[in-house]
Amino acid sequence: MAEKRTYRVQGFTCAGCAAQFERNVKKLPSVHDAKVNFATSKITVYGNPSIAELEKAGSFENLRVSPENEEMTRIPLWKNKGAIRTLISGILLVLGWIFYLVYGEGNPYSLFAFASSIVIGGYTLFVQGIKNLFHLRFDMKTLMTVAILGAAAIGEWGEGATVVFLFAISEALETYSMDKARQSIRSLMEIAPKEAIIRRNGGEMQVSVEEIQIGDIMIVKPGQKIAMDGRVVKGHSAVNQAAITGESLPVEKSSGDEVFAGTLNEEGLLEVEVTKRSEDTTIAKIIHLVEEAQSERAPSQAFIDRFAKYYTPVVMLIAVGIATIPPQFIGGVWQDWIYRGLALLVVACPCALVISTPVSIVTAIGNAARHGVLIKGGVYLEKAGALSAIAFDKTGTLTKGVPQVTDIISYDGTGFKTEALNQENPAWFGMAAAIEKGSQHPLGAAIVRHAEQAGCDLSPYEVEDFQSLTGKGVQATLYGQAYYIGSPGLLQEKLATGLSEDILKQIRTLQEEGKTAILVGNKERVLGLIAVRDEIRESSRSIIDQLHQLGIKRTVMLTGDNRVTATAISKQVGIPDVKAELLPQDKLEVIKHLKRHDHKVAMVGDGVNDAPALAAADIGMAMGGAGTDTAMETADIVFMADDISRLPFTIRLSRKALQIIKQNVAFSLGIKLAAILLIIPGWLTLWLAILADVGATLLVTLNGMRLIRMKEDIS
Repeated sequence: MAEKRTYRVQGFTCAGCAAQFERNVKKLPSVHDAKVNFATSKITVYGNPSIAELEKAGSFENLRVSPENEEMTRIPLWKNKGAIRTLISGILLVLGWIFYLVYGEGNPYSLFAFASSIVIGGYTLFVQGIKNLFHLRFDMKTLMTVAILGAAAIGEWGEGATVVFLFAISEALETYSMDKARQSIRSLMEIAPKEAIIRRNGGEMQVSVEEIQIGDIMIVKPGQKIAMDGRVVKGHSAVNQAAITGESLPVEKSSGDEVFAGTLNEEGLLEVEVTKRSEDTTIAKIIHLVEEAQSERAPSQAFIDRFAKYYTPVVMLIAVGIATIPPQFIGGVWQDWIYRGLALLVVACPCALVISTPVSIVTAIGNAARHGVLIKGGVYLEKAGALSAIAFDKTGTLTKGVPQVTDIISYDGTGFKTEALNQENPAWFGMAAAIEKGSQHPLGAAIVRHAEQAGCDLSPYEVEDFQSLTGKGVQATLYGQAYYIGSPGLLQEKLATGLSEDILKQIRTLQEEGKTAILVGNKERVLGLIAVRDEIRESSRSIIDQLHQLGIKRTVMLTGDNRVTATAISKQVGIPDVKAELLPQDKLEVIKHLKRHDHKVAMVGDGVNDAPALAAADIGMAMGGAGTDTAMETADIVFMADDISRLPFTIRLSRKALQIIKQNVAFSLGIKLAAILLIIPGWLTLWLAILADVGATLLVTLNGMRLIRMKEDIS
């Protein structure tokens, strides 16, 4: 397989230039395939070309290329050849009009100044435009080339020169706007320090992040940014993680806690063991995923690109018709109608239309990343705004995901219950905790955690034949006897006499309090009951209310928990629709059912469990992406913080982006239609046509960049 390499590219002025560069690179003998990402100004190449070969392929636009891991220095304006040519062209244009006013029409001085302005300012444009014409590729450069050379041919030198200069300004605006949109990603790159203090060989030294190895101990002083992902081994501090997760409040960190590159240590001195190389840190993955997302075309962008592909040649044909048909059939003056045809070419240039969508998509995805939301592509940004139903996994999404033991109840042989003393847990509880040590289930972990906190010694128990019973519980052998720990249904199934009414009544009471009942017993009898409750997140109710206010028609809670407990929790968070006692395949069926009933569905979970449901939904949303590679890789939208507080913001951002895209497309087409109507009576001049195009480009750019300023509290 060919070697894959990614390079930075500097100098793109439009999406068409990026496409041309991609075609040129693909033709290189040392390249098997290539893909340009215009949004991030990068090219991925499968092959082994030299930098010189790539820059030669981009010579039509004076593109500069460098390896991805090298920062590209920006060329000062006074050294930029394109800017210098535009400046000289502008000066000559002004001189030409001065000579025109002083010496009158047709004087040699103004003609020379206008012609020089056209040649100097439009040289690279003409080279590319003429090449396109010979290859029957009709893009904006082809339109401009024909219009400018046509203007010169009919003696409109001044207007031709004006069009050259204004078109150069229009391209500069496009370049500037895309650079501003990309700035949201550059700002992410700059938040992590390039150096860190490392303890080695008994001493402390400052080294670059590229030289830091996994296992190194990093010293982070108060007020310093953390340079690498790692685990705290010494110290206690509050760390501001806003750059990664979007959380506004600092998070307490102590020994054993994870920290991320680019976050700010606010208070204490921390010693951190490095767990990832610089290229594998959470911030590096965020940047990579956001750049990949920005290269994925949204449906609206794909439509615009297809539209522009046919729009431009159709405009060329109409312009030829305007220039040739009226003089032959209604006796018009040839020069007047040729001029009108050229004006149509200029005003129909699709600059504003082509840039209207990508600038909005790139800006919105970058803004979301700064607020702790990773949107994996324009398609998901658009889908988020069209959601009508959202399904939530309960555990760890609406709840904290750290269940706690709330009640321990013992039963004697007759089924009569006796409350366990707070001072001492019964013997069967220690046995249950010993068995649950082999379980991966959060409820089992809660039992083990409670036993350890109570000082239970689990070492004497010799657990054999441990077996997990999916969706029901666990079983194991202890001292030659089989024991069962799990749902009431499991014990009902295993007990010869079933569960007594007294126990069932106790279970219902606990479930109505939002607790989960776990029974412990053997084939003869129930030994005891453990009640566990997963506390609801403080923000869950508010978030669900906001979603309903945003017009989300259905919110559904999906859980493997029993119906009574699930219903109690759903009432607390404000979700009317509950699907309980579900296995993973059941959750998948719920998602499919919602989609069959014409809902656009999002599934919100932790990105690891419920994978089938996440994959089947229109959008899979994972939370807790910071430090969780699986969540970042599998979901379509990732909330970096371990909560769903950014979900309403994401939907509002999506809807705002869609609104702005529609505004931009409507405005781009509307201003062109208005200008075209001015052609009929002959009121549209060439310079007015290009001015309309420049104005449209500027306005749709500024409109799209409003998304940079959108904050969480904007509704």
